[in-house]
Formats: sequence, structure tokens, C-alpha cells
Amino acid sequence: MKKYIYKITLLTISIFITSCGSDEKSTVKDNSSPIVVKVSSITQDSDNPFLSASGKIEAVNSANLSTRIMGFVDKIYVNVGDKVKKGKLLLSINNADLEAKLAQVNANITEATAAYQNSEKDYNRFTSLFNDNSASQKELDDITAHYSMAKARLEAAKQMMNEINAQFSYVNIRAPFNGVITNKFIDAGNMANPGEPLLEIESPDKFQVMAMVPESQISQIIIGTKVDVLIKSLNKTLTGKVVEVSTSAKNTGGQYLVKIVLEKTDGILSGMYVSVQFPVEKTKTTPNVVLVSTGALIHKGQLTGIYTVSQNNKALLRWLRLGRTFGDKVEVLSGLNIDEKYIISAEGKLYNGAKITIK
Repeated sequence: MKKYIYKITLLTISIFITSCGSDEKSTVKDNSSPIVVKVSSITQDSDNPFLSASGKIEAVNSANLSTRIMGFVDKIYVNVGDKVKKGKLLLSINNADLEAKLAQVNANITEATAAYQNSEKDYNRFTSLFNDNSASQKELDDITAHYSMAKARLEAAKQMMNEINAQFSYVNIRAPFNGVITNKFIDAGNMANPGEPLLEIESPDKFQVMAMVPESQISQIIIGTKVDVLIKSLNKTLTGKVVEVSTSAKNTGGQYLVKIVLEKTDGILSGMYVSVQFPVEKTKTTPNVVLVSTGALIHKGQLTGIYTVSQNNKALLRWLRLGRTFGDKVEVLSGLNIDEKYIISAEGKLYNGAKITIK
């Protein structure tokens, strides 16, 4: 009996000690200093509704240079990045066969010219004799036929020369306009094939944006509209004008091509990705756009969130679903309430549940 009483006593003491320990833990206070933060209110914009679309910058004047003949590349006279003037020789292809044809055509022209001149003399002489009744009509007809054939042979030889000269323009590739060499697809000694690109040239003084707009929004895009073009890599916004709207999405997977010419092109390069904001007409059903600053966003893997302020002044991380970007602000589709405030900067490292004080 004493043994059981002893065990019960020990169990009672153990429970008492455990309860005292838990009371001590629950009364531990967080003595860390609050982090000083700046906050901002969520903004709404219904006065300036926009449609947003992704696009890519490219030069207005751009060309892939190719040839119509097959041959080995003799020499390339330019490198990528070189500025060239219109008409400058950029690349030459081995033209031994063409040179041989040229020599043959020159010989044909010389022969045809001599035959034509000789037949012309005969034609003039027999015409004079016929007028003096010293030659028959048959003789004049024969001489006239020879003269016409000689003239036709000379014209054919000259047209052959024009064809050869045209082929020479495809063995000596020249710049079609003032620009910059942006790509080289072949090296000296390689075989050039008809239709395959050899060099790429762009004119760097004027750029345009090619944006893809879905069919649900294309009817709201109007030619001549001024748009904002956000270059994400440069954190820069430029102004452009819609100059062309495609009327077919047959070959673009339901996306309609919209062309925007940029007004200023300082510092931009071909190939940069952009976000284009098309202003659209406001309607009664146009919803308010909830916007937050892009600088306040937190990125963790594929998730994007923002720190908000809780009722007891603690940082609360909220994950968001984002929409379109408008300059330095981004649309929030879900994850925030209109009356909440969010942290835009902090004088320390924030974490979920951190104590904060608003500056």
C-alpha cells in the first residue's frame, strides 16, 4: 500500500512541476525591438482603364541578306556590330563560273555587233539600189530579213549581259540601306545556298514594337492611339503610337499582331521585351483596378507576396495573384483587401510576424 501511495505522490509532483513550467513558458515576452517601416495605402484606378500586352522591340528597317546562287563564300568584309553605308560590299561568293559566262556573253556581244553592223550596211545599200530600180524586191526582202535577225541576235546578247550583271549582285552582297550588322550566319569558306540567310542588317535609328493582343481585346485597339511602352530590363517607359492592327490571327494562334512605332529610341536595343499599355474607353462595367507598388513585392520561387500590417502592428506576409503592370505599379487580382496597408520599405529584415513600428 505504501508503494502505491509513493507512486501517486510522485505523479502528483510531476504534474505540478510540468504545469509550473508551461506557465513560465507562456509568460515569456518578445523583447526584440520593432522594425521601423514605411507603409502605403492600396490605390484604385477606374478613370484610366488599360489593356496590357507583351511585345518585343525590333528595328523598323531590318533585312536578312541571302543569295540566289550556290557557291563558296570567298570573303566576309564586315563583323557583327559594324556600321555600314548603303551600297557597301559586305560579302563575296566565289564566281568563277559566272566570270566564264560573262566572258562568253562579251564574246557573243562582239560577234553580234559585227554581224549587225555588216547587215545594216547591206540593208542600206540594197535599199538605195531598190529605190534606183537596180535591185529586185526579193533581194531587198532577203537583206531585210538578215538585217532583222542580226538586230535580234544583238539584242538577245545584250539581255544576256543584263542577266549576268543581275547574278553578280547575288555574289557580291551589298548593304541595302545604312545600318548595323546584327548577325552573321556563315563563315568564309562555307557553302552559300540559295535563300539561306547570310547576314542580318538593321537600321538603329527607328524602332517599333510588335505586340500580340488576344481576340477578346483586339476590337478595343484603335490605330493612331498613343500608348505607354514599359521596358522591363531598363525600368523605363517610352511613348509610342499604334500604326497597324492585324485583321487576321490565322497564323498566330488566336493572337492579333499590333505594330507600335516608338517616338524616342535612346538607349534601347532590338530584341528587348516590353509591356504595352493600351488605353481603352471607360464603361459603366469597367472595374476598379487595385494597384500596389512593384518595389514592395516579395518573390519566393514562383510565389509573389507583399508584407501588410496586422492589427497588433506585426508584419504579415500575404501571397498575391497579380495582373497587368502599369508603370511602377502592378494590378492585384486577389490576396489583398482594399482597406489594408502594405509595407513599402523597412529599416531591417522583415519576416512573417515581425514587430513593426510605422514611421
